Amino acid sequence: MMSLLQPLLFLFLVLLYAAPFVHAQSWTPQKNVEIVVPSAPGGTNDKLARQIERTLPAAKLINSTLAVVHKAGAGGQLAYNYLATHAGDAHYLLISAPTLLAGHITGTSKLNYTDFTPLATIFNDHMVFAVNAGNALTSGKAFAAKLRKDAQAMPFGFTSALGNHHHIAAGLFMKAIGAGIRDLKPVVFKGSAEAVTSLLGNHIEFVSTGAANAAAHAAAGKLRILGVSAPQRLPGQMANVPTWKEQGIDLVYGSWRAIIAPKGVAPEQAAFWENALRRVNETAEWKAEMERYYWTDFFVTGAALRRNLEKEYAETRAVLGELGLTRQ
Repeated sequence: MMSLLQPLLFLFLVLLYAAPFVHAQSWTPQKNVEIVVPSAPGGTNDKLARQIERTLPAAKLINSTLAVVHKAGAGGQLAYNYLATHAGDAHYLLISAPTLLAGHITGTSKLNYTDFTPLATIFNDHMVFAVNAGNALTSGKAFAAKLRKDAQAMPFGFTSALGNHHHIAAGLFMKAIGAGIRDLKPVVFKGSAEAVTSLLGNHIEFVSTGAANAAAHAAAGKLRILGVSAPQRLPGQMANVPTWKEQGIDLVYGSWRAIIAPKGVAPEQAAFWENALRRVNETAEWKAEMERYYWTDFFVTGAALRRNLEKEYAETRAVLGELGLTRQ
């Protein structure tokens, strides 16, 4: 009798201890998922959030509902503060950008990437510098020469806070051409559309912005894009815009977009989202969206993502230090 009971007892114990593990590995969202956007509707962050909102249920990667929630203001810090209040809850995701690092470095936020659970970077949005089509500057070299001579006479616009990725791109450009990084004359706008409108009205000399924000105006003959900070030329109508490297200026810089969750999310929950986001990234619809907005694939997760963030934090701190924007 004992010989029969022992195997049954062993099987019972195996199933007992295995049950929590199986449950953990099969975690899926159990309630509405919020995708938090740290900026106003219509921009790059919103486009990414909407694509995720559409693709997850369409690809049957999630059964619960999703909602895109905008928490614009304070250079994205309102959104980061909101996410931080939901520690341990994997039903909250946020579209993050280099502003997460810059905000901590400049002292506008106490929160850093280490205060959240980074899930994946999705793409790089490479910066372009554009001037009014009526501007006499027709090449990147002429543009660089004028900046070296008198950058203060060339106010440039960007969104939406000093020290963000648009500002950093301009600072790195100044370093690459051997100009004084603090000679820049920045003008901060609430949104990219507002900055471009100011440029169209000749109120500023140039803008630093994502390629998609300037492409339509360039196609209409209203703006001239002088260069892009991508490692190679972008597709479509942007294919005629040379990279800065092609023009002898050593600048490659992209504003990544990442998905982060609150701190304290369980490993199996993080793994679920990493896998779901990877599946989104592999869909034909997403690849078409990437090409449409001139985004460059930059899908990274796990330890590699954390190493990237650590490295970029140090690099961003160095640039912002030269701009005089680091906290004391």
